[in-house]
Amino acid sequence: MAIKVLVVDDHPVVRIGVKHLTSGSDIHVVAEADNGAEAIETVKKVQLDLVLLDVRMPEVDGLRCLAEIRKIKPQLPVLMFSAYDSPTYIARAVALGASGYLTKAAKRDTLVGAITEVAGGGTAWSRDDLRRASGPIGDPDTEIDLEVPLTRREMEVLKQLAFGLTNKEIAEALGISYETVKEHVQHVLRKLGVSDRTQAAVWAVRKKLA
Repeated sequence: MAIKVLVVDDHPVVRIGVKHLTSGSDIHVVAEADNGAEAIETVKKVQLDLVLLDVRMPEVDGLRCLAEIRKIKPQLPVLMFSAYDSPTYIARAVALGASGYLTKAAKRDTLVGAITEVAGGGTAWSRDDLRRASGPIGDPDTEIDLEVPLTRREMEVLKQLAFGLTNKEIAEALGISYETVKEHVQHVLRKLGVSDRTQAAVWAVRKKLA
């Protein structure tokens, strides 16, 4: 049975590459989108078995798009497909309900196998992926009611951190120095009681801050 896939990526060469790699299999790319906003509209209109979704894109990025897709069609499997092997992205993808996360370095057999598994109701998370997002903060069934006294600036830094930005990118986005961002990040981690920015990102997702 054909697996109908929407490929979402802002680089045409990647979309072409996915079609080439999946040719000769049961996977049929029936729709394409080059940004998250277009993908959301396509999901509303086209009957799909799976969405293969890039993370960093203009207008609406992949993680925000994932959140919207889960609202529109919660049963539609979404497989993240990114050039970035980022623990923060992976943790957010887990928290937002993706069915797996592949890097664009994945070989053909890995890509075809993951799409087939996820479209059939399975997942494509590796043990390493889940370990990165593991622990009480990363557990989707864990309720987080903790009230944390973050300052306004610390909250701004946390939101940017949860979107996967580096300290340098956060500094540019907020118009503050790199050293100031580093200091704020350390304060945020200490106040949240987490050991790294990945867990802080998941905390922010759970609290619907990002």
